[in-house]
Amino acid sequence: MDEKPCVVGRGRDSGAPTAPLRLGAILACASAPSVHERLHELEGVGGVEYVSLSPRDMARRRLRVTTDKGTCCAIALPRGERLHDGAVLALGESRAIVVRVAGESWLRLRPACAADAMCLGYHAGNLHWRVRFDGEELLVAMDGPEADYLARLDELTRDGRVVVVGATKM
Repeated sequence: MDEKPCVVGRGRDSGAPTAPLRLGAILACASAPSVHERLHELEGVGGVEYVSLSPRDMARRRLRVTTDKGTCCAIALPRGERLHDGAVLALGESRAIVVRVAGESWLRLRPACAADAMCLGYHAGNLHWRVRFDGEELLVAMDGPEADYLARLDELTRDGRVVVVGATKM
């Protein structure tokens, strides 16, 4: 992982020191339907920033990080909260900050036939899921708990139209 240091510097215009953005709670999970829609809107205007953390750093409650767009952040979570893939740390009118685990998790799905593949593709597209193709399998990038994605696929998996092969890190 190519990590950029979080350096507190001077503001452009005033010459005053710039403080890191303080993030003190996990506001939501990126895979929650209403949050997912809002993040999709913000992504369209470049308003979503990601913090990429190693699995080891996910266990920490206090750390200083830099987002993919250069925002310096100081994370200080209460004792009961733990960072997770898809944790939303900031969600405002023009910006959101979302945690991603380095080595992203992907859900591997295999449709039973061509018609089921089209249905799965329509479903994934309608939910704005990030996908990859691997032969006859569809990989879905998970921005939250696997259970959230499986719940959305319940009708297709229950009927055997789609088989969940498993989750992999890439």
